[in-house]
Amino acid sequence: MLILRTLLFGRAHGHDIAKHIQRATDEVLCVEHGSLYPALHRIERKGWISGSWEKAPDRNREFKYYRLTPAGRRQLAREESKWKQMAAAVARVMWPGKSETS
Repeated sequence: MLILRTLLFGRAHGHDIAKHIQRATDEVLCVEHGSLYPALHRIERKGWISGSWEKAPDRNREFKYYRLTPAGRRQLAREESKWKQMAAAVARVMWPGKSETS
């Protein structure tokens, strides 16, 4: 879900995706490359992202840049919905009697 959400803002290569997640979570989440790249390959096989090799604008090297596909946008919406349900359920256990609006 976090990878898909990151790519909602535009194309990125793996290292940029990991850094974005780390920065956006105030360093709470650190995505290890050993976990990130298998996840990228898995969701690419599912058709949620597409990847293409491109030369980096500021470097003399190619990187695989990933983009969110229309199927990935739909999957992100499903994942966000499931996450909201899960977070609300956990909140009900952690703080019983507290309404969601307060």
